[in-house]
Amino acid sequence: MFDPSAVVSVSELNRRARASLEREFPLLWVSGEISNLTRATSGHVYFSLKDEAAQARCVMFRSRAGSIPWRLENGQQVEARALVSLYEPRGDFQLNIETLRRAGQGRLFEAFARLKARLEAEGLFAFARKRPLPRFPRRIGIISSPQAAALHDVLVTLRRRAPHLEVILYPALVQGDSAAEDIARAITVAGRRDECSLLLVVRGGGSIEDLWAFNEEVVARAIAASPLPVISGVGHETDTTITDYVADLRAATPTAAAELATHGWYSAAGEIADLEAALSRAIQNHVAREQQRLDHLSLRLVHPVTRLAQARARLALLESQLDASLARGLRRHRNRVNRIALGLGRAIPRTEMRNGNLRLLAQRLDTAIRDHHRQRLNTLDNIAAALAHLNPEATLARGFSIIRDTSGRLVTDAANLQAGQTINLYLACGSAEASILTATPDHGPVAT
Repeated sequence: MFDPSAVVSVSELNRRARASLEREFPLLWVSGEISNLTRATSGHVYFSLKDEAAQARCVMFRSRAGSIPWRLENGQQVEARALVSLYEPRGDFQLNIETLRRAGQGRLFEAFARLKARLEAEGLFAFARKRPLPRFPRRIGIISSPQAAALHDVLVTLRRRAPHLEVILYPALVQGDSAAEDIARAITVAGRRDECSLLLVVRGGGSIEDLWAFNEEVVARAIAASPLPVISGVGHETDTTITDYVADLRAATPTAAAELATHGWYSAAGEIADLEAALSRAIQNHVAREQQRLDHLSLRLVHPVTRLAQARARLALLESQLDASLARGLRRHRNRVNRIALGLGRAIPRTEMRNGNLRLLAQRLDTAIRDHHRQRLNTLDNIAAALAHLNPEATLARGFSIIRDTSGRLVTDAANLQAGQTINLYLACGSAEASILTATPDHGPVAT
């Protein structure tokens, strides 16, 4: 809180006053007339905004002043976007200007934005409704003022790029209160006559007020209803109007509109020149190849008498070759027949010698079979005798027995027996079960 009894310096007072002003007043628009305009060497611009009853000092710093698209002059009515402040060193009340616009432009911009939004919502700007431009228009219509410098630029460009094209001017006012209706009427007339392939709506640059006719709804709807495709070339590159959005194509300038309209013809001229050069080269190459082929064929040309002599010589050569070939073939067949006859003579069977060998082989076979049979019988007898000697039943028949414990294991050592153990005795005839009374290992008798 500020203490009223406290003593403050002038600089402190000015600082608090500046802070209070900037806190109390946000950025706002102020309208007035420019007066006392001064441009400093630093680039800053100083002036006053005044009306009938008062004035306020203003400063616009260099970074802000450079963005103004027109030259500031005394007496201009403007609307300033300003920050209310105080120049502390001198205690001067001043407005720090952020941007400027000509008086009334705020309302124009608002009207522009409202109409743009409404027409866009209706679909007048939609890409789907844009009509394709003819690549090779036969006749071009121009909507412009006959006195406009932009019309002269367009005509010069059309003559330079496509001098054969016919041009029809549909005159219309491009500035003023009745300009919008005049432009719309010209567009409607051109569409009704249907004597052009393409329409150019053109005008040079200017302020938003100068170009306002092209922001009117009547012009936008005339373009949208036109049966002819439309190129908009209104203003400079930075200017944008409703006409640009509704037209089938927007050009940055009137000259650019003429260039776009003649792009097909202009590029076709270059393409034709390229094709002509390519065709000329192709013809020259073809002629050169055919001449070379003719040179090669001429080397193969021979007089008919010479050709006949060559044919007779070749025929004689072929005849001698045929005779020699037949003689060689006959000799080959004769030799083959001789070889076959010799082979047949060798292949005749010798019956007596073959029968003798057969009888001798039969006798040897019988002898070998009888010897082999005797050897097998002797071997069989020896095996039978050995098997009889090893037969355990023959051993049992001599009074021996086989002893097994209750689990079936063979008992061969008394050390493996215990008193009272049950054993099984297998004899030559039958078997018996016995119990061990005592068992004496080694060679002592075992009682049963």
